[in-house]
Amino acid sequence: MSFTRDEISVLSLADDLKRVANFIKNNSFKNVEIFTTEATKWLEESRQIANPSIQKILEKIEKTLKEEDNINKAEDLLMYSTLLQNRSI
Repeated sequence: MSFTRDEISVLSLADDLKRVANFIKNNSFKNVEIFTTEATKWLEESRQIANPSIQKILEKIEKTLKEEDNINKAEDLLMYSTLLQNRSI
């Protein structure tokens, strides 16, 4: 199975969002910072995708990544990660 560049960027973003959420839950804030940076890079690359439903999710992800690191943020990032995976496959 071969993925397009758009699918790779969206799936990579989804994976990094899961990592951020898990590190928030484990209080590993150094890793939260590292993977938030990575997620932000994939977020910017994903902005080129023309799909309006993905663009709406990306806008919400951008806002969520700027929030304080807490359990609500972690839960939201897990939800967005799942939504991105479902729309990209």
